[in-house]
Amino acid sequence: MAGAALLAAKGALHGGAGRVYVGLLDASLSLLDIDQPELMFRKPAQLAYETMTVVAGCGGGDSVHAHLGDILARASRLVLDADALNHIAKDLALQGQLQRRIKNTTVLTPHPLEAARLLGTDNKHVQSNRLEAAQALADRFAATIVLKGSGTVIAAPEALTRINTTGNARLATAGTGDVLAGLIGAHLASGSTVFEGACQAVFRHGHVADLWSAQTTMTAQDLSHGL
Repeated sequence: MAGAALLAAKGALHGGAGRVYVGLLDASLSLLDIDQPELMFRKPAQLAYETMTVVAGCGGGDSVHAHLGDILARASRLVLDADALNHIAKDLALQGQLQRRIKNTTVLTPHPLEAARLLGTDNKHVQSNRLEAAQALADRFAATIVLKGSGTVIAAPEALTRINTTGNARLATAGTGDVLAGLIGAHLASGSTVFEGACQAVFRHGHVADLWSAQTTMTAQDLSHGL
């Protein structure tokens, strides 16, 4: 789903990242977004992960699995979303790589079902224990966790867990999570600490939805332009 990657890229661009590269996994796709020509398309092998904040997993499907080991090993700062999380949940070697990353360089952005897969439990258990689930993931992977949902929970090792107060049902539409992943990436790239950058991005993401007119719909692309 290349649209998910483009939405994440637009979230990063409108969220303040000065330069955004897009590495699509399907080589047959266009290397230009005519609606957003500022985005720079590259083959994944051409990207210098060591110097970048990387957002991985948005719309990646099964193809992203082959790239995750390299990304986990090399990315300076990293936001893992969607299909990246699902593949990590099924692959013990990738889990080990994630645990070995330098502390406080990584953000995971699961929705409750993705969190359940990572924890080896079910959606009901996560939703009944959202604070505990987020902290358990944070401690296991030495990462900041953004557990999405009503009252998004942001947790990290040795940090006071926060519950976000912005956002509404307008965010329950396709692609808004991809925009959030890109926005978190932009905050990390700007120099924020990983935990504070995630908190700021989640608040900002929800605040746009709160300010949106009740008389109009809000698509994920609208959201990205409202950042």
